[in-house]
Amino acid sequence: MESASALNTQLGQAEVSNKPLVSIVLIFLNTEQFIQEAIESVFAQTYDNWKLLLVDDGSSDGSTAIARRYAGGYPERVRYLEHTGHQNRGKTASRNLGIRYASGEYVAFLDADDVWMPHKLEQQVAILNSHPDAAMVYGLSQYWYSWTGKPEDQRRDFVDDLGVSPNTLIQPPTLLTHFFLAQKAAIPNPSSILARHEIIKHVDGFDEPFRGIYDVYEDQAFCAKVCLKAPVFAASECWDRYRQHPSSSYSVVRKTGQEYSTRLFFLDWLADYLSGQGVKDPKIWQALRKELWRCRHPNLSWLVRDGQHLMLVIARRILPMPVRHWLWAKWKGIDYTAPVGWVRFGSLRRVTPLSRKFGYDRGLPVDRYYIEGFLSAHASDVCGRVLEIADNTYTCRFGSERVTQSDVLHLEAGNPNGTIVGDLTCADHIPSDSFDCVILTQTLQFIYDVPAALRTVQRILKPGGVVLATVPGISPISRYDMERWGHFWAFTTQSARRLFEEVFPVTHIRVEAYGNVLAASAFLYGIAYEELQQKELDSCDPDYEVIIAVRAVKPANSDRDAS
Repeated sequence: MESASALNTQLGQAEVSNKPLVSIVLIFLNTEQFIQEAIESVFAQTYDNWKLLLVDDGSSDGSTAIARRYAGGYPERVRYLEHTGHQNRGKTASRNLGIRYASGEYVAFLDADDVWMPHKLEQQVAILNSHPDAAMVYGLSQYWYSWTGKPEDQRRDFVDDLGVSPNTLIQPPTLLTHFFLAQKAAIPNPSSILARHEIIKHVDGFDEPFRGIYDVYEDQAFCAKVCLKAPVFAASECWDRYRQHPSSSYSVVRKTGQEYSTRLFFLDWLADYLSGQGVKDPKIWQALRKELWRCRHPNLSWLVRDGQHLMLVIARRILPMPVRHWLWAKWKGIDYTAPVGWVRFGSLRRVTPLSRKFGYDRGLPVDRYYIEGFLSAHASDVCGRVLEIADNTYTCRFGSERVTQSDVLHLEAGNPNGTIVGDLTCADHIPSDSFDCVILTQTLQFIYDVPAALRTVQRILKPGGVVLATVPGISPISRYDMERWGHFWAFTTQSARRLFEEVFPVTHIRVEAYGNVLAASAFLYGIAYEELQQKELDSCDPDYEVIIAVRAVKPANSDRDAS
């Protein structure tokens, strides 16, 4: 039976009446060199509704004293836990001890040698709040070498590719095969995840057989159980620094040559778990059997790889370059990329666009496909009294009978569509708390003082009101608007989020991006959306943001009173 100090027993009583939203489980074993920096990264969070559980796995160095000092100095926020008799029980037992004392709706994990970025909790809580179906959210980790301060380590830091569609809710069991079998996606570092307390209980926490050298896979076993049971949100943000040092579990496994044996232990466990859960998916079992064979026969696996390599060498000598590149892509399971000199531009080898009207003369512009998809997804917000800019096309289309009054703001007097004349940057004549919804599509790029415009939008929304905004990322210039009132800006998800966070609470904002390199190219050329396939349009690449969409909610009076 696990125990905590008498001081923390008293703190547990106070915790009942004031449960934190996020419980943070930080496990440690002889990490006096790093633990203080990890704890300080928790205190540096911009989200302050948390309680930190420091779980001592039997440390014999100064890390115990450091943890106790924080628990004594911040009794309302920090709690020290240890196993009975100050035993060393391993990572999984230590995480489970912290989970048993966790009282928050959400649970985060932080390893004592890692550190969090300041916005980690704030942004992850906002994601889970806005995606009630998501059991867990994870992001990317920075592989952190430069902490040493050595010149040779200063340029070694890197962030892995996510390997899945970013900023999306991924249904089970997709991540199971991507993470642990095909190994096509970056596996979450424990310090990068935030999970709902209920899913952790549902999967029975961490599996305690993963001890000793096998604890290198304890986090993967936990993630495998979650990914099999529930949707998981994969984010493109980097929220933690994953410290690389020679005494880490993974470094020890690599140095001792036990990579295959530890992976085989995990795969055998996974096979037993899947059988126990009644999983029948043939693709999962085929991929699992392939990985089991590779780990059970590492030398033979290398021979097969060498044979494949020999075939590639022969193919390189006798096959044309495009064929070789195509075969290589097929073998690696990646997209084919034409070699230098073999790209065929066809109709697009031109220095002028196919349309200078964004594609309106060919069909519906690509950006409008994304804008209208965003508005359709949030059509229930278009209700009550609605304000739109320039005309009320989208108010009528997406609000229909839910709209009780439709207003149109126009910059110029005498415009037949306008019911209100004004400039969003100086619209004191528009009463505060007037609108249930503001539709603000493709407008902010024409306003030089964007922060002033957003302050007006926030002011004129009713408490609980919603603004549905879109802004361009990759886009041609609107010559018509530039010559009349100016075309000043292009945006990114990061800049849009920062601008809206200046006037709306972080937890009331959701920012999305739409587009990919093909959609961006088509839009720049003036190709209409009808000329592309839906799967081409719906593919999302975070490096090619064609449209950025923002849904922001003005706090209700009760929210403001609570704050």
